[in-house]
Amino acid sequence: MTEQKREDGRPLAVFDLDNTLADTAHRQRFLERAPRDWDAFFAAAPHDPPLAEGVALVKESAEECEVTYLTGRPERCRRDTLDWLAAQGLPQGRVFMRRDGDRRPARRTKLDILRRLARTREIRVLVDDDELVCEDAERAGFTVVRARWAATSAALEVAQEREGRT
Repeated sequence: MTEQKREDGRPLAVFDLDNTLADTAHRQRFLERAPRDWDAFFAAAPHDPPLAEGVALVKESAEECEVTYLTGRPERCRRDTLDWLAAQGLPQGRVFMRRDGDRRPARRTKLDILRRLARTREIRVLVDDDELVCEDAERAGFTVVRARWAATSAALEVAQEREGRT
């Protein structure tokens, strides 16, 4: 039996969190030393300031779309993540997170979830700061907005691609 796209639901607008909606600059220091301190990196996430450009875009998207959040953060960060989203007054939506212990590159984990969502829903847009995620999503046919409003971090790029951590 084939799955059919839901015609009754609004399209999805899918948003990354770190360096798309949440400014991680204050916690980058935990990734810039060896060994990387992942526990401290994620423990500091509740203190991330919001990124105005991303917040404005998610609120604007919520007018026509159902908002969904897709992050490379591990599942163990769910409570902090939900609390942060609520504290910023962001639209409610499903939050897809990396399984604890999943070390696949972000571009693989996120593309897998996007494809699964696209089986039953129209995905209007993916908004993400990770260039590799964006490139792979575009190659797969998704419309992408590159979140280029946060300072880039070489340590975070390595974490996303090589270490499968965020």
